[in-house]
Amino acid sequence: MSARRANKRPSMFEVAKLAGVSHQTVSRVINNSPDVSDATRARVKAAIRELGYRPSNSARALASSRSRTIGLIAGGLKFFGPISAISSIESIARGHGLFMSVMMVHEALCTQAEFDDLIDTFNEQNVDAFIFLTPTDVMLDVACRARVSQPRVIVTSTHGGMSMREARSLLSAEDLARTSFVGIDQWGAMADVMRLVKSAGHRRVLYLAGPRDWRDAATRQAAWETLSGAESIQTQVMRCETWEAGEAYAKMNRLIDTAGVTGAKLPTAVVAANDAQAVGVSRALQEHGLRIPQDVSLVGFDDMTGMDNLFPPLTTVRPDFEGLGTAAMREVLRLLGEGQEPSLPNTQHGVGLVPATVRDRTSLGPVPRL
Repeated sequence: MSARRANKRPSMFEVAKLAGVSHQTVSRVINNSPDVSDATRARVKAAIRELGYRPSNSARALASSRSRTIGLIAGGLKFFGPISAISSIESIARGHGLFMSVMMVHEALCTQAEFDDLIDTFNEQNVDAFIFLTPTDVMLDVACRARVSQPRVIVTSTHGGMSMREARSLLSAEDLARTSFVGIDQWGAMADVMRLVKSAGHRRVLYLAGPRDWRDAATRQAAWETLSGAESIQTQVMRCETWEAGEAYAKMNRLIDTAGVTGAKLPTAVVAANDAQAVGVSRALQEHGLRIPQDVSLVGFDDMTGMDNLFPPLTTVRPDFEGLGTAAMREVLRLLGEGQEPSLPNTQHGVGLVPATVRDRTSLGPVPRL
């Protein structure tokens, strides 16, 4: 390699010369234009590899009026679900030649002013579209009120203190035309859990609810309570203010101790709103000499890493986070005019839903015989 080539970034014109094409053709290949033959595309890509050419994002933006950059604002970064969703979205974006710029906010404390400041920062980057990961009512509210001219995809759950009808009413007709809502089918997942619990003979269940301001928690709780009523399952709801195992452990300890003093019957099954809570419940049960599932069955939600190696392996729900990332990015591409209408298996309350699958393991067993 010459000293000049080693010290100077190769240009598009050098790529064009090596490939024997015009620089316009090189530009079309870089921007994935269909107006290039397969043979020419292969020749240009070979020249790019040989020269080590890297296209300038700013030059591409000038040429196409697109920055190929998506702005993502996310809350809940301490937790498994949001982290998994962001990882999937970023991977899908990269596969489509898009750059993901990510900013994080506190999901419960985010203000409209803070959110709008982040929007302004993204606009300085000339982002083509936005993805808002809104796990709480607070974030859904500010994401819908944000004044943006670009397409926006809002990842959220179907239920919460703010209904989806209320959320959509915050958007003008023009905004709604360039806005899409996607999420996980948590109601359907809870229906599958209910079928398993009922088929195992359980009729007395403790439901450990998640934090009240989280839409995932609200959706799962609303589903469970509705399904319990329909199936005549006696359900006691115990509210946790966090998703943490420690709080669930403490609350389960108090329940067991109180039952020991009063003689009240313990539930035959515990359904937790997430896996961390289920881990806390598991510890409390086993420290009191209660076996899982022989004495009390246990179900979680999220299928966090290691749940299949818990003792006993945890029956839980595995959301399709890869599918969620794919759905979000397909909606972005559709709203940008670069893709077809995505085909989602289910839409509820204006939210396109990606399925979740129950992992039936040994922590859920038949109701104990008395």
